[in-house]
Amino acid sequence: MAHAPQIRIPATYMRGGTSKGVFFSLQDLPEAARVPGPARDALLLRVIGSPDPYEKQIDGMGGATSSTSKTVILSKSTRADHDVDYLFGQVSIDKPFVDWSGNCGNLSAAVGSFAIGSGLVDASRIPQNGVAVVRIWQANIGKTIIAHVPITDGAVQETGDFELDGVTFPAAEVQLEFMDPAADEEGGGGSMFPTGNLVDDLDVPGVGTLKATLINAGIPTIFINARDIGYTGTELQGAINGDPKVLAMFETIRAHGALRMGLIKHLDEAVQRQHTPKVAFVAPPADYVSSSGKAVAAGDIDLLVRALSMGKLHHAMMGTAAVAIGTAAAISGTLVNQAAGGTERNAVRFGHPSGTLRVGAEASQVNGEWTVNKAIMSRSARVLMEGVVRVPGDVLS
Repeated sequence: MAHAPQIRIPATYMRGGTSKGVFFSLQDLPEAARVPGPARDALLLRVIGSPDPYEKQIDGMGGATSSTSKTVILSKSTRADHDVDYLFGQVSIDKPFVDWSGNCGNLSAAVGSFAIGSGLVDASRIPQNGVAVVRIWQANIGKTIIAHVPITDGAVQETGDFELDGVTFPAAEVQLEFMDPAADEEGGGGSMFPTGNLVDDLDVPGVGTLKATLINAGIPTIFINARDIGYTGTELQGAINGDPKVLAMFETIRAHGALRMGLIKHLDEAVQRQHTPKVAFVAPPADYVSSSGKAVAAGDIDLLVRALSMGKLHHAMMGTAAVAIGTAAAISGTLVNQAAGGTERNAVRFGHPSGTLRVGAEASQVNGEWTVNKAIMSRSARVLMEGVVRVPGDVLS
């Protein structure tokens, strides 16, 4: 029988923050994959190596974790005052679907660099030396992100001395501004607090009634207190990810939270919306040792946060969840704000499994509705490999 040759597609493998993903220019994709639909999903699944019942993604570019099973499609923006349109696809590891319901805050740090290197940003906007301001339209959620990308001798500077917990080596700092990060109708989710409450009683069968802050800022997130589910907030991945019963509990919490937030209409829809919402548990500051062996002192942080992504405890913190943390911390009365001491603040430093992260946000109440102008954090990004990725030719048939 005849065998179709492999397709060659220009691609770049990049680290952004504490994530890695395969980046494509829209125009470089096969024609059938340039529009949303089954062909695009099938292609990206094969690129990453999913679905893989072994959960290793050996036959693809994925790294068998939620942080490394990611794809990005970029194109020159058709929107006024924006340079590039950014579409993010979270690829399931063991199931045949790509989740387009949210953004990746970590990979957002790499979007500006890729856009400049790919000629998607007008050359007049790139200084010979200094900082290029790249205006990004995040197409998944309908929001603007501003990336401040360092430039040296006319090219993106990737090396530097900025250290990010969860990333082994230092690199150049990229500051990100997530503009108006709370949900709106175009972003798909209504108000920042979908229930209208800063804290809800969330009934979860088999778990109980949990106090929860349900917020849609950066990414829809369900915050609960660590102590209410038997944790301290100092846990590392090994304490959570090796226990199927615990993971099932968190998935049940996530599904009921999604229903309460109006993100799904029926509980069984949660399985097809794995990327959002996130579940995170919070606690007041405490001493702990991070996954790298680094001691984190209670006096150096404002609170503890642990978050799950794609069904597993994240090794550090998702960038979008950090936006939700910063936003919730700025609003008195939320569980995040309470864990941080209950005082008004416009920035917070929290402890996560790999170390600490600082995020800033300024919140205000207008006509009874909470709003946030922007959330700010620093990440780093680097090209790991560039060239072509190959996939079997029958993937689009």
